[in-house]
Amino acid sequence: MKSKYKAMVLSCIDPRFQPIVFNYLKKKKLSGRYSSFTIAGAAIGVTANRFKKWHKVFWDNIDTSIKLHKIKRLIVINHRDCGAAKIINGKKEFSKIKETKIHKNSFQKIKKIFKKRYPKLKITLKLISLNKKIENF
Repeated sequence: MKSKYKAMVLSCIDPRFQPIVFNYLKKKKLSGRYSSFTIAGAAIGVTANRFKKWHKVFWDNIDTSIKLHKIKRLIVINHRDCGAAKIINGKKEFSKIKETKIHKNSFQKIKKIFKKRYPKLKITLKLISLNKKIENF
């Protein structure tokens, strides 16, 4: 029997982005077809050393989702104006350029780990703004 599930979605807890993420996934015809893991910072939360205690929970969860739901890809959705990115930045001046660098770094890290652990599965990396602009990484 073919699994009806397609993906695991990693996204942020920020309430401002919940409707944007939901509508994006609906538009992609994924409603009811994905496992969801929501954590502060999305990829930042599961890759940055500052949040190291959270990492194992994510990887254990994705292992379970793969086994139970036979998912074929991971969709990672980070967002602009991210509080976790600001925490990682520390007390230094925070700019769009610095934020983009933090997101890019988290995407590179998660992609590297994901490809090592699940070489046959696909990974999609997105960065969404409050104005619903979606950037691919």
